[in-house]
Amino acid sequence: MAKVHPDDAARPGVTGVEEEEHPKPAEATALTVWRKSLLFNCDGFTVFDASGGLAFRVDCYGTSGSRRRHAEAVVLMDAAGVPLITVRRRRLSLAEHWVVYDGDGGDGDDAPRPLLSVRRCHARLLRHAHSSSTSKQKALAHITSLSPALPGAYVVEGSYAQRSVAVRDAQGEAVAEMRRKESPVGDEVFRLVVSDPRRLGAPLAMGIVIALDEMFGGRTGGASAARSLLPRSWSM
Repeated sequence: MAKVHPDDAARPGVTGVEEEEHPKPAEATALTVWRKSLLFNCDGFTVFDASGGLAFRVDCYGTSGSRRRHAEAVVLMDAAGVPLITVRRRRLSLAEHWVVYDGDGGDGDDAPRPLLSVRRCHARLLRHAHSSSTSKQKALAHITSLSPALPGAYVVEGSYAQRSVAVRDAQGEAVAEMRRKESPVGDEVFRLVVSDPRRLGAPLAMGIVIALDEMFGGRTGGASAARSLLPRSWSM
């Protein structure tokens, strides 16, 4: 299988927030994301690091039939299968709304620890407080921190169908970007670049990608259009 890895990367923590007495300049983390599970009869994502090694994976078993109808969440795992974050859809919401939780999302005895809220923005070509004054990119979603370790709010701009997306902070600075990548499988392979992993870790950036894929992934219209990893239902 041909390698599809990027040029450089560094494996960050889940949140990306680090405390250092003398912080060094941040180095961007670049990952290659493949909208495909490597396991048979699974749907999901496979994420490669700079050296072409497996960094993260999403493997959703039984994504059709009764198993899919009973699915509730999408789990991002490391290469060994350890849950890093869980993306759950908020059903009782006036708009499409996803919450990113730490680890397995509290499936065991521990209470779930929410990290981020990702809410779809239905307005078109908005100018808003989280964008630079000259930005006219389409606002796709608004991101709100649900953890004291992740201060601030973000806005997602661009086009998921074109794999051209930027996650911007209140000053309009891009903290993470999706970029098109030349690939024989088309838009199913793209780059994810996290400009400062100490502010937003690569796992959380992937959580945002998963939420965007649930919102817009089935609407690309081309051969690369992907099914939702979760059962689709009407928001209330």
